[in-house]
Order: sequence, then C-alpha cells, then structure tokens
Amino acid sequence: MPNIKTVAILPFDNQTPEPALTKEVNDAVLEAFQGRLGLRPAAEANADAVVRGRVVRYESDVPLSFQPGQRPDVTRRQVQITVDVELFDQRDSKTLWQKQGLTVVGEYPPPQEAAGRKVALQKLVNDLVEGAQSQW
Repeated sequence: MPNIKTVAILPFDNQTPEPALTKEVNDAVLEAFQGRLGLRPAAEANADAVVRGRVVRYESDVPLSFQPGQRPDVTRRQVQITVDVELFDQRDSKTLWQKQGLTVVGEYPPPQEAAGRKVALQKLVNDLVEGAQSQW
C-alpha cells in the first residue's frame, strides 16, 4: 500500500457498557496506524485511507486459574476485548483489510483489571499492525 500515506481514524462505536473503552481502543488504533505504521493523521475528507470499527464485546472477569480450598480463590483472570475493524482505501474505494470479531485477551492477577486491559490493548495494536501490513 505505498499509495497510503495519510489516515483518518474515526471514533470506534462502543457497544459495551464500559465507557472508558472508547478512548482506550481509539488510542490503541492511533498507536497502530500512526505510531507503528507511520501514517500521517488527516481529516476524513482528505485522507488516503479511513479506519473505522466498533467494540462489540468486553469481558473483564474471566477466571483462568484457581487456588484450591474450601472456597476456591481465583488467582488469575482475563480481560477479553472483541472489535470489528476496517481499513478502507478512499482513493480506490475498496476495503484493504477487514476483521470481524477480532478478540484480544490480557491476563491479570485480581483485582488489577486495568493491567489486563492494557495487555489486551497492546495485543490489539500488534494485530492491527500485522493485519494492515499483510496488505502491503
């Protein structure tokens, strides 16, 4: 995709009850496309490509491992974030890369959900970069 130099990143729709995800996912998408892929930000009307998507699911409390005993204690939990994302080439009016149901996970020791979310968002950045790079 050598013709793609600028990108407009539209705010992701958040279909989860977790309002903080809107900014956190958008920041991760910015890091992927501008920070790691080196595309310059642009207004949607002038951009070579547009990234759009939505956060479709957020699970913050998936138990992974337990401490045995009378009352089992959860020792590891996992955050799961699922997004739909599309990279659209506005010059050629075609989808360059699209992923439905992209799920990333981050493990954490309770009660550090924010740490797990940070790990999951970093994986999201990596997956977006790999997906986009697979097209050029």
